[in-house]
Amino acid sequence: MIFFPAIDLKDGECVRLLQGEMDKATIFNKNPANQAAIFEQNNSKWIHLVDLNGAFEGRPVNKHAVESIVDAVNIPLQLGGGIREMATVDMWLERGIRRVVLGTAALKKPALVRQACKKHVGRIAVGIDVRNGFVATEGWSKTADIKALELARQFEDLGVSAIIYTDISRDGAMRGPNLISTVELAAKVDIPVILSGGVSSIDDVKNIAKVGSNLAGVISGRAVYDGCVDVAQAVMILEEVKKC
Repeated sequence: MIFFPAIDLKDGECVRLLQGEMDKATIFNKNPANQAAIFEQNNSKWIHLVDLNGAFEGRPVNKHAVESIVDAVNIPLQLGGGIREMATVDMWLERGIRRVVLGTAALKKPALVRQACKKHVGRIAVGIDVRNGFVATEGWSKTADIKALELARQFEDLGVSAIIYTDISRDGAMRGPNLISTVELAAKVDIPVILSGGVSSIDDVKNIAKVGSNLAGVISGRAVYDGCVDVAQAVMILEEVKKC
């Protein structure tokens, strides 16, 4: 299982939001490339990046910051936020991003997911962000009338490399992940599922390792920056998990 420390980008800086609210951003590092290098030095095997401005505007906004991270580290990067056109998918993968995450586009443009998976085999993930059981889009500002499992099953035969499942109510709230719903989703779909949102302590990581062995990975942001989760320790704990 992979531990993904997260770098969320807003106005070129590394921040964390509370439940996706842009006006509730806490700045943790004004130099995202430096933050990425720190994660690499702490044995991270991947880093999860989000262009927050891009998620709201529907286009790449923090391009310079992302490129600075690509140039600063030698580990794979996973990027979501504002990727809603094939040209954007191509641009990021050619620039050095290992895997892109389609969120709003996955719901609104399933043909894009199909095309991207066919063109870039193994390098396309789908982000499913859930609020009160229903899928949220447009940087979590809107909610669709579809549930996570229903959406996930639409992508089973397309070659999606992973589903990133985020419970918005847990994101940045430091009150533990929605492990039950995430493990349940992983058991019902034939796509690797990565848990995101709510990890608040190393005990959460240990619990995920214990009961979530069918998961492919865990993304954590605020807990890492607050010092509640040691990256090197989390990486080691999850690396020992044998996937079911």
